[in-house]
Amino acid sequence: MGYLTTHILDTTQGIAAAGVEIHLYRHLDNGQRERIHRTFSNDDGRCDQPLLEGDRFTNGVYELEFVIDAYFSKQSSNEENSTSTAPHFLNTVVIRFGINDENAHYHIPLLVSPYSYSTYRGS
Repeated sequence: MGYLTTHILDTTQGIAAAGVEIHLYRHLDNGQRERIHRTFSNDDGRCDQPLLEGDRFTNGVYELEFVIDAYFSKQSSNEENSTSTAPHFLNTVVIRFGINDENAHYHIPLLVSPYSYSTYRGS
């Protein structure tokens, strides 16, 4: 059986992004989406368990949501003389993707800064 993992890297500081809230949704045939998992990234920017595996790992369209503004707000509050309350440019990063091989490992890294992000299908 296949499984889904992720990894978040803060490219501004060159570190793993710890404590990022992550939501996984599955798109349903009726156009709606259903949240099927919620977790936080660990100190290595990864999750302690796969986001999706076993019988729940099926072909379909999914979305990963990374609550990245809360992460960067926390980083800003740790800086000396940080008084800004302005919203961050990035709020929630959403990556929509498809699973079409129920026996494969799908790894979705997120490389993020306060102003941009990129992703790819990792290994």
